[in-house]
Order: sequence, then structure tokens, then C-alpha cells
Amino acid sequence: MNPVKIDPVWLMHIQKPARYIGGEWNSVVKDHDSVDVKVALAFPDVYEVAMSHLGLKIIYSVLNARDDTLAERVYAPWVDMEALMREKHIPLYTLESKCPVKDFDVLGFTMPFEMCYTNILNMLDLSGIPLLARDRSDEDPIVVSGGPCVYNAEPVADFFDVFFIGESEEAIGEMADIVKAWKKEGKPGGREEIIRRMASIRGCYAPSLYKVSYYENGVFRSIAPTDEAAQFPVEKRLIPDFDKVKVDDKPILPHIEIVHDRAVLEMFRGCSRGCRFCQAGLIYRPVREKSEKKLQEIADTLIRNTGYNEISLMSLSSADYSCLPELVDHLLETFKNRRVSVSLPSLRVDSFSIDIAKKIQQVRKSGLTLAPEAGTQRLRDVINKGVTEEDIMGACANAFKNGWSKVKLYFMMGLPTETDEDLKGIADLAMRIKELYHTIRGRNDCRITVSVASFVPKPFTPFQ
Repeated sequence: MNPVKIDPVWLMHIQKPARYIGGEWNSVVKDHDSVDVKVALAFPDVYEVAMSHLGLKIIYSVLNARDDTLAERVYAPWVDMEALMREKHIPLYTLESKCPVKDFDVLGFTMPFEMCYTNILNMLDLSGIPLLARDRSDEDPIVVSGGPCVYNAEPVADFFDVFFIGESEEAIGEMADIVKAWKKEGKPGGREEIIRRMASIRGCYAPSLYKVSYYENGVFRSIAPTDEAAQFPVEKRLIPDFDKVKVDDKPILPHIEIVHDRAVLEMFRGCSRGCRFCQAGLIYRPVREKSEKKLQEIADTLIRNTGYNEISLMSLSSADYSCLPELVDHLLETFKNRRVSVSLPSLRVDSFSIDIAKKIQQVRKSGLTLAPEAGTQRLRDVINKGVTEEDIMGACANAFKNGWSKVKLYFMMGLPTETDEDLKGIADLAMRIKELYHTIRGRNDCRITVSVASFVPKPFTPFQ
């Protein structure tokens, strides 16, 4: 192992040096010489965003739970640190050991959204690893990827050796077994052989083992395997029993404030709603819940291992969890003397339960967050949101009667069939909610925040 030397004086000239020093509580540091498989887990965004990503935390826990494997983290440097690294010829390194990522067996990227693709290429360049998979030698790590974007892998297929499609908690362990056996055998067949072996893992797509053709206008035409090791078709990996999914119950505590700086409890995967714009709701089907008892155990362990004072109940549609009232009651009772609050980040308007909302406000009062998505009923019907204006106004009325004075509303613009009338409806709806507050409370101190994001058509959705 040849760790990178970072002069502390250099870090005095950049923003937030804590992004690059490692040594956080609960991070796992292993001896590189005592393990068989070394994996660098990369997230193509800055520390504050990367440290908030649950998927990468789970993979980190899965790999580091093995005695024969180590996993270390590497995130995209901010522009000031990147400039310093290029000026001082510092290669991209992991936080745990400061070891260059080029020296690992596997470099695994999480691809959460399309806008991070250029960051991935930049991180490869900073690492000294050839951008194109075909240009890499046996001395370079195998570059793999997982996450939502790999369901549509072809736009970046030239840059990766293997894609893990679907839920990777089990597949990543199978990868470690394969890499370990290949190294023990003396790396027969070099890079091509290890890629062929990885391609045998269910849910893995190795682009070099397929022939892809396009029409003259660049539209995708066909794909066919060229090697017997290649699966066809490649089916997403799914874990049927969600109680058996590995949990990151000892999350790394960041040095600085991150985007989601709290304990996270994943209640279930999948969503039964079928909104036409939502990729996650489609690719993570079917719905699989964790048992209430299991969630209670995880919550207790999370708070004990971190000291967080907030636990977030996270899923695509958290209010749809079948045992939500019982779970909330247990958490509030368990943590009532420790000032630990419970939050539900994704309450749905139509399944809104004012009783649950009132309960979770006992420890720490916060605003009400709703996602109508569109300003008119016509457009909400187009996107299959399944929410009426009566639902929205009813939820707000209940909240205002029970003491809420802050409402945050999430919308999208640029949806299919959208008109100026639909956009005007966003402001109109916000004003009607403000008037409703005045009618109920007789005051004008209501604070309404309207957030409008641009619609992005996603693969495997009706609006792709």
C-alpha cells in the first residue's frame, strides 16, 4: 500500500477540508495486506451529498462485514480541491487509507442520476484510469457500477466493465468471491477473464460481451450476446425477503453537516402507486416490507451507535407502510426520554394521517410537506398522481386546525400536455391554501413554500 501524502498546509487553502481527511466515527479501516479483495466505493458528488446516500452505506457495510474484503470510500472533490490535486499531481484517493483508487481490485460507482455522468469521467481521469473500458490494462481496477441509472446503461456502456442491475446487496458479495478466487488462481486470463466471470452473476451486464447496433440517427436498434458467459436477457436482481437485507446499522458519522444528517430507517422497497413520471416506483417493484419488530430493533441499534437525535422513516411512500401507526407509537415511546424525534419525509396527500402527523410532532415541531406535483386536476390525472384538490385542501385544513402554520408544496414543470393554465394553477393552489389558513385560524402568519422542479423523462416509465 502506498498512501497519498497530503500536506495539511495545502488543505488550509480550500473550502471544507473535512471532506478529504477521513477518520470519521464508525468508518472501517483495515490492513490492505491482510485481505484478499480491495474495493473502492465511489460516489460522483461532493462529500455532503455522498454521505447522505443510503445505498452506498449498505454496500460499504456488506463488504466490510467480510474478513477477506475491505471497502473504502471516495467522493468527487470540489473544484478547489480538484485544482490542487491536478497542480500537485495527487491521484484520487480513498478516505480510509489515503490509498490511490487505481491500486484497488475494483472501483465501484453509484449512479444516482444522469447529471453525474461527467463527474464519473472526471473522477476516472483524476485516478489515472483510462476513461474507455477497452483502453484499460490488467494493472487497472475493474470499473463497475450500480444504482438507478444502470437500468439504462447503454449511454455510458463504453466507460464501464460491468453493471450491477437491481438490488446489489447479494450480488456484490458474489463479486467478492469471484475476485478472490481469480486472484488465488494467479489471475488467469487477465482482465477479460475476470469480466467474463463477473458476467455470470445474475443481474450483471458486461458490455464487452455484447454487440449493440444503432440506426443512423443514433436510436438504439438491437443488442445480442457475443460470449456464452453473457446472460440474455439480463434481469434485474431482486431480494424477495426484505427482512434479510443487510442494514447499515452503524453508519459513519460525518465531520461536517451533510444533506441528510440523521439516522435513516428504510421501511420497505417498491411502491404500489404507479405515478407515470416516477422511475423508482416502477423499477423497485414489487413492494416488500420489513417487519415492524425488525424495524424496532434496527432503530434501537441506529440511535445507540450514532447518537443522532432524529430518525427518518424512509421509503418511496412512507405513509403506505402497513404498520406505520404501531411503529411510530413504539419509536416515540422508546425514545421519549432521549429527545429523539421521528420524521416522515414523504407523506402522501391522500394517505395523510393527521393522527400520525400530530404524534411525530411531539418532540420537534416542523412544517407539513405535501407533493401535489401539478397545479391542476387535469394534469394530476395525466400523471396518474391519484390526488384530488379535495384531498389537498382537506389535509391542509386538518393540519391548520391542529396547529401547523408552515406548508411546503412540491411541483414539477414541463410535464407532458402541460399548458400555461397548469402552471398558473401552481400559484392559484398556493393562494387557496393561504386563504384556507386565514379562514381557519383568522391570521395571516402562514408560511407556504412552493418548490418547482423540471420534469425529466426517465427510462422504463410511461413518459420515457
